Amino acid sequence: MGEMFGALAKHYHEGGWMMHPILVSLFVAIGLIVDRVIALYFKTSIDKEAFLKELKRHVYSGDLDKAISFTASQKKTPLTSVVKAGLINVPKGEADVQAAMDEASLRESPRIEKRTGYLAMIGNVATLLGLLGTIVGLIGAFGAVANANPADKATILASSISEAMNCTAFGLLTAIPALVAYSVLQGRTQHMIEEMNESAVAVLNLIVANKDKMKMPASVSPEA
Repeated sequence: MGEMFGALAKHYHEGGWMMHPILVSLFVAIGLIVDRVIALYFKTSIDKEAFLKELKRHVYSGDLDKAISFTASQKKTPLTSVVKAGLINVPKGEADVQAAMDEASLRESPRIEKRTGYLAMIGNVATLLGLLGTIVGLIGAFGAVANANPADKATILASSISEAMNCTAFGLLTAIPALVAYSVLQGRTQHMIEEMNESAVAVLNLIVANKDKMKMPASVSPEA
């Protein structure tokens, strides 16, 4: 393990000053990946089937207050926020329930999508920084060869090109994990948004089908 880190440090040093912005890109990518994994797989995730099953039980029994209380007691996620917005507006009528859910969906979707797209940008930037570092290194290499002893030109050129290619390699080593992580996290993002929208439609249909037997809060009477 020590030899591997030693070799990485050697290649990093040989890559020149362009290795520094690529390293910054790597740290940013790691930070984004950790942030999005925590958000998408833990903070905003909920067992949809279990949640909807319990919610249906309260709706079928006609107890709107319990349905709202149950939803409010769950972990705050985009799905529960959208459903809660709809349940609160049940006494006002179907149109208001739909409008409240749509508004909540528009508000919650950015919470799911935010910062994931930056991973693709970081991957592309790291690749371009690697190529730029290689080009800068090659320019310096050919400049050094021009003034070198003819007998040493081949050795100097080979050594300089080898050093310059370190930038491309490091850029790719940063870009590939970033782009793979972007693809995985973007897929998870789209799945959660589709799941949220699907559940919102299911809850709306459930409310409409069982509205007649719901016991409305005393403070609000349903519209005629």
